[in-house]
Amino acid sequence: MALALEKRPDLVLMDVSLPGMDGYQATRAIRKTLPALPIIGLSAHAMSGDAEKAKAAGCSDYMTKPVDDALLVQKLKEHLG
Repeated sequence: MALALEKRPDLVLMDVSLPGMDGYQATRAIRKTLPALPIIGLSAHAMSGDAEKAKAAGCSDYMTKPVDDALLVQKLKEHLG
């Protein structure tokens, strides 16, 4: 989270299962300062409702691991223009 606020990237790939502060909390914190930053939530442990939870936290999109390369490229194009 601190790195995103410091570096101001064009897009963040956010693992929602981070140790300590989870990716949902980190996304909410980033949104306070960078509301337009595209954030794609990622999860290796996808459960029913996770995509909705990620969107509610402020993620622009959501993907499950392992990430399909073609789908990732498509999502990057969508969010980066």
